[in-house]
Amino acid sequence: MQELLQSILGQVSLSTVLDIAITAVLIYWLFSLIRGTQAVRLVVGVTILVLVYVLAEVLGLRLLRQVLEQGAVVALFALVVVFQPELRRALDRIGRVGSFAWIHTGAEMRTIERVSDEVASAAAGLSRDGYGALIVFERETGLEQVAETGVMIHGDVSADLLRTIFARGTSLHDGAVIIREDRVLAAGALLPLAETTIHTERYGTRHRAALGITESTDAIVVVVSEENGQISLVERARIVRNLNEPQLARAIRALLDPSAARRRQLGGPGAGPGGRAPRLGELGRLVGRGSSAGRAAEEDSAAAAAAQVQR
Repeated sequence: MQELLQSILGQVSLSTVLDIAITAVLIYWLFSLIRGTQAVRLVVGVTILVLVYVLAEVLGLRLLRQVLEQGAVVALFALVVVFQPELRRALDRIGRVGSFAWIHTGAEMRTIERVSDEVASAAAGLSRDGYGALIVFERETGLEQVAETGVMIHGDVSADLLRTIFARGTSLHDGAVIIREDRVLAAGALLPLAETTIHTERYGTRHRAALGITESTDAIVVVVSEENGQISLVERARIVRNLNEPQLARAIRALLDPSAARRRQLGGPGAGPGGRAPRLGELGRLVGRGSSAGRAAEEDSAAAAAAQVQR
């Protein structure tokens, strides 16, 4: 046994260890890139098809193998189209590393604080006035195609601008506002609605739209209900409801903080269990609501999970 171990260790070189380590990091990075999006189900589907092909190869099922081989050529191009948001997101991440964007963390944080305060102030004002609102924060998944369904604004984020856009009677108040960094990219944008019947029964159109965009992207959405004035925050198809202005501002800062995002990727301070990004239910301690935020988020997470099973 000792001779066998020595023989194996003798064949392992530094380049082999480095090769395995880089490959493992790359695979982990790819999975973290698609986590929480619809691409996860697509990856599962592709994996099943690969397993079926291997089974056909082993059992000698020539017809099935030929069908899968012919379909693989078309599927290769289809995957490029289907995974377009994830590919853009991956290239964007590589570009940020290459541009040393981490040097500007202090300036980014000041921008995030100002934007979160302005949005929270606008949401609170709209809630008091009885107006509904749908505000989407773009993160790593580009929302250019969604923004193009509305009217391009390219204006500075301010509470006054947001309250004007969502005031009842304006031509843009029924759509969503898309925010990119510290700019209002577009207003009156149309978001995809959540497809599940559970979401349809439990929520109105704005909440369903917020769930729909966060199912397929990593965006976060602020929703102000026109019926009851309740302010909600949606991320990865999970909802924290009934937030006030300070709670909303703290939650937005926590989710947009670039330094916290890097710490989460490395499993450091600010990361959830196992180094994953924190769920909205874990933001209770950040927004100062204790376990109530967690309970609300867990209820909506359970609904989302049940919906995924139905699909």
